Amino acid sequence: MKKAIIASIAVAAASGAFAAGFQLSLIPDIAIQDRDTEIKGVSIGLWNENPGSQWQIGVVNGMTGESSGVQGPIFYTLYNYAEDFTGLQWGLVNYVSEELTGVQWGAVNVAKKVDGGFQWGVVNYTESAHNLFQLGLVNIISDNEWFSDFPSDLAQGFVFVNWTFGDS
Repeated sequence: MKKAIIASIAVAAASGAFAAGFQLSLIPDIAIQDRDTEIKGVSIGLWNENPGSQWQIGVVNGMTGESSGVQGPIFYTLYNYAEDFTGLQWGLVNYVSEELTGVQWGAVNVAKKVDGGFQWGVVNYTESAHNLFQLGLVNIISDNEWFSDFPSDLAQGFVFVNWTFGDS
């Protein structure tokens, strides 16, 4: 059965049947699709990196530009990264360099800005947030004011939980 599935994927990929709905890669430059091709479907590989709306399954998963979907959730996913991301990041380390709308679930979760989201991990960090709940050992919302608007905002850093349900 496994051989039949692998053969089907190989034939479909070779014939272009998946077009830009499927990506298979070892690293971004050794892949079926070019790393700049927008993928609307599934990316499977050791290291994936494409823009688009997709489910990325790999050890390292990256999305460039405005992207959405799911990164992980496979137990061997070590690192997920994105620029402007909407969706779920589930791996050991999750990072969004611009804006996150969605969920980060891992040991370390970092997002520059969150516009509606949830971070669940050992360490959760964001510079600024609007409507964010953090659950973990260390939770930091850098520009959150210390109890200035409690209960809407909790604190800049807090153990176990932290949140902001307004602009911070």
